[in-house]
Amino acid sequence: MVRFVRSTALAAAAVLVTGLAAGCGGGSSDEGNDDGKASAPPTAAPSGPTGKLPASLTSQKLDWGRCGATADGPAPGDDWQCATLKVPLDWEKPTGETIGIALIRGKATDEDSRIGSLLFNFGGPGGSGISMMPSYAALTSQLQERYDLVSFDPRGVAASEGVRCRSDQEIQAAESVDSTPDTAAEETSYLKDSADFGKGCEESAGKLMAHVSTTDTARDMDLMRHVLGDQKLHYFGISYGTELGGVYAHLFPKNVGRLVLDAVVDPSAGTVGHAENQTRGFQRALDNYLKSTGQDPKEGSQKIADLLKKIDAEPLPTSSDRKLTQTLALTGIVLPLYSEQTWAGLTSALDAAEQGDGSELLALADSYNERGATGRYGTTTHSQRVISCLDDKERPTIEETKKLLPQFQKISPVFGEFMGWDTAGWCHNWPVAGQHETPEVSAPGADPVLVVGNTGDPATPYEGARKMADELGKDVGVELTWKGEGHGAYGSSSCVDDTVNAYLLDGKVPEDGKVCES
Repeated sequence: MVRFVRSTALAAAAVLVTGLAAGCGGGSSDEGNDDGKASAPPTAAPSGPTGKLPASLTSQKLDWGRCGATADGPAPGDDWQCATLKVPLDWEKPTGETIGIALIRGKATDEDSRIGSLLFNFGGPGGSGISMMPSYAALTSQLQERYDLVSFDPRGVAASEGVRCRSDQEIQAAESVDSTPDTAAEETSYLKDSADFGKGCEESAGKLMAHVSTTDTARDMDLMRHVLGDQKLHYFGISYGTELGGVYAHLFPKNVGRLVLDAVVDPSAGTVGHAENQTRGFQRALDNYLKSTGQDPKEGSQKIADLLKKIDAEPLPTSSDRKLTQTLALTGIVLPLYSEQTWAGLTSALDAAEQGDGSELLALADSYNERGATGRYGTTTHSQRVISCLDDKERPTIEETKKLLPQFQKISPVFGEFMGWDTAGWCHNWPVAGQHETPEVSAPGADPVLVVGNTGDPATPYEGARKMADELGKDVGVELTWKGEGHGAYGSSSCVDDTVNAYLLDGKVPEDGKVCES
């Protein structure tokens, strides 16, 4: 099972970019009082019921060192340094057990004009900042003149106590499970697969399972800010990273510096709302793709829906010994919709599938699922599920989901059924309870937060940007719109880039509602 809700930012780049992952070779060291007594940091300790932190955390010095290679790729080079930050496992017990958060840093190139650190989260939840940051540096070279570019693997992700819920063999075997069950037997198999996945996550994560929420990570970020030596947090969040940024702003409004939220998750939507938003967003992107090829969107969508039904009944052969199932086919269709630059690849893959060859759609699905040539899978979707199921309290039953299916199918004949069933299967029989219906992002008193929405965004539909700006509060949320295609706007629009850079580098806040056409 693969969830497209709150998918990893820049997922389409996986088709084009390889060999950019890096591990953390550096560790952390502590200085000062380490007797376990509580000691508040000099600037804005995490507030609320967490209480004060011990000096062993607030006074720790990051031991930046050379980044090492990981199973996903080679080390990124001498321009990058890695370290590990110690944070409480349980923020309600700040003097208790700690875990390590892996960090990566590229230092500012103009030290004389340095502003501070600019922290990035690229999405997911479950995306690795350690892997993505070096590949994003070329796009942010102007920002790096005055900022240290910093990213991290959130708790439960990759180098930060990463969770792996299944073996590669188990993941491949689960590809045969029908994610749009048509019979009672298929329903049973679908729900059993979900429950088994949760059990595997629990076995892998152990007590960490209850401490990987977005709120936990937001608190980690404030300790990170303090240890990095920044009075306020300057932050660039993309996709799920916008929700994380909004939660941070709510928890620590006085610590908000210059925050950019691009490809915005709707903070007012729960589990079903997110699924409906995503169904609408992907169908909108598919319509725009079909128009670009000269097809009528309604007729083109129905043609694709019919193809998926045929594949559901009889999976397509490929150039390997694996079959293209309906779920893999849909995943292969989703990936190119993340970027207009990859639409041509979708045309080729669909044409091949219509001719009975599923190889190209399978290759696209494998890219999305982080499946390498040797059959090794990445763990983004594992971490994504562990984090989102801890965050989200809403758990539709199978009966409730069946009642929702018609409205999902009305929104999209291609994506509706899959997204509808996902509301029941994603967190079915999950070992830990969800924390909230929707995240709280109100941030009264915070400095202005720049919220960037893209009218053609498939994964985080445009409407979410206005919702985020409104919920951040009056004089806090400032919306910037780009009339474009793809997931996110920064790096695709010169107008957006110039506006964001002016905000981050010079503190120039644009007028709320500014629209970029190019």
